[in-house]
Amino acid sequence: MDKGCITMGRRDKSYSISLHDQAYKVLTGMQAFGESKREAVKNGTDRDKIFSANTYKTYWKHTKYFLDWMKQNHPEVTTLKKAKPFVKEWLQSRVEQVDKDGNHLSAWTIQTEAKALSKLYGIQPDDPDYFTPPKRNREDIKRSRSTTKRDRHFSETNNDELIKFCEGTGLRRSELSKLKGNDLMSVERIELAIKTFEAKEPSSYHQRLLDALYDTKMFEGTKYFLYVQGKGGRIRFSPIIGENEAAIVKRIQGTPKDEKVWQYVNSNADIHGYRAEYATAIYKQHARKIEDIPYDRVNKGTGKKFQSDVYTCRKDESGKKLDKKAMLVASKALGHNRICIVADNYIRGL
Repeated sequence: MDKGCITMGRRDKSYSISLHDQAYKVLTGMQAFGESKREAVKNGTDRDKIFSANTYKTYWKHTKYFLDWMKQNHPEVTTLKKAKPFVKEWLQSRVEQVDKDGNHLSAWTIQTEAKALSKLYGIQPDDPDYFTPPKRNREDIKRSRSTTKRDRHFSETNNDELIKFCEGTGLRRSELSKLKGNDLMSVERIELAIKTFEAKEPSSYHQRLLDALYDTKMFEGTKYFLYVQGKGGRIRFSPIIGENEAAIVKRIQGTPKDEKVWQYVNSNADIHGYRAEYATAIYKQHARKIEDIPYDRVNKGTGKKFQSDVYTCRKDESGKKLDKKAMLVASKALGHNRICIVADNYIRGL
């Protein structure tokens, strides 16, 4: 069935489902929450699937912006198929849009909207209809780098405990709001969990849990971790670090096992900024001096030795060199799989 032309009734041509309902049906049909994205990529079945509930919510939100724009500017269009040629026009209008203060939408927002509409229509990067949004550079991340209007409504003094908690745990906002008293994991509790799950019959869940438990070995000397089920259901154990470790642990231990550690998380809190502080601190703890990293590989083309454990940054950080092993440790703590995400979006001030 054509995604763009969904009608109610086989004979009654006078009634069609609204654009809103057509898009909703397409996106909900892509829901594959809990499925393995890695396996889907291998099988080539990932293009028509959305693996994360949060990703679905984000895509649906921005899709509705497009549908509202269509209703205002092209009310004569009644099917998704006929609306498709207007995708680029809408995205370009979003690029040019400014608010009352003369500020443009961030490049991050534009890219998210481009991905949402590309998912809706099955547009691939090599498709001529694919919209190429502005590049996402570090300087485009306005939060955490300068005072904004939202910052004026957030008191660092009144939220001191929240800030210190975030900088010591690196949790996302959604993870912070779901954290419970029972999610605190001591080293002893982790060792017991490893023995318990190693003795069980293997399953995909047990293996994912064991892999996450084994990752805690990277953080030598860390006494406490937080059990986190993050984006896409990905499990990790985030180390609690920094000078406020004792206070963080005390708060969690003082929370009943089934109750939330934070009943309220201020919506103006700069969570991404605190995660960046956390990531940078972990990277510094584990990073070697670049000059101490051995030249262990030989370039087949030039015959020159190079450091395979050295990452060279790109974009606005072009030329900066980082220790890949330390980047991996920071990546595991944050709940990301690719070290380039940590380099491009979190590690700062080095």
